Amino acid sequence: MTDEPAENIGGDGVDATFGAGTPETRAEAVVDVLGDIYWQKAYGGREAVPCLVRTILSQNTSDTASQPAFDALVERYGEGDLAATLADADRETLADTIASAGLYNQKSRVIVDAAAEIVADFGGADAFDAFVREGDPADVRDRLLDIRGVGPKTADCVLLFAGGQDGVFPVDTHVHRIARRMGLAPPDTDHEAVREALEASVPAEKCGFGHTAMIQFGREYCSARKPACLDGPEACPLYDRCDRVGVDESGGTVVDPDGTIDVA
Repeated sequence: MTDEPAENIGGDGVDATFGAGTPETRAEAVVDVLGDIYWQKAYGGREAVPCLVRTILSQNTSDTASQPAFDALVERYGEGDLAATLADADRETLADTIASAGLYNQKSRVIVDAAAEIVADFGGADAFDAFVREGDPADVRDRLLDIRGVGPKTADCVLLFAGGQDGVFPVDTHVHRIARRMGLAPPDTDHEAVREALEASVPAEKCGFGHTAMIQFGREYCSARKPACLDGPEACPLYDRCDRVGVDESGGTVVDPDGTIDVA
């Protein structure tokens, strides 16, 4: 089993071992293999406001770019109630602080507005954290999605990594690509429908580590332009469980799965 990277999309978690048994769906079988290759963890325990901010910073960029931005933000604004401090932050100063994350003007507006909304509606970071941890997951997700600039993936990451909610399978670019390429969801399915398909076919307790391990698998094996299967069946540990939608192994070419659909 490969160790989880020190700086990882998943972040902190509690090591866990989930019952093997016979998988009931192909998606569960895929997640079980990923759990054997990488790690099995139960997530949760992050503070909700830092988790929300960190996920906003990660939008449309890499961990390499977003992590220094988050560290710089915490160094400048981390004393006291982070929501209250960010709600009062000068946006230009905040934008300069998080510049390494890219789209810093847009992200600074989203962060300040989200923080102001949290302070106005919950009173501060502690009450918001309690809501995320203790509230009904569907209600928490709906409330997060009401915050301008917070999309499904951001909301689901907060539910998983701060709320510790089972049954949450956030869908980022890697997960969206892999699920459709493997045939775990239809090729023309959007991020939200992929999430619904995975959460319906993967046991709740396996969704969290399935999300983080699938991202790692996308980085190491199933990249957008050159998946490992182009080097032969032996190059990919999930070859026998994959439909390889959009992958032409003989021609060595790859298209997004939705490019395989005949729209005529």
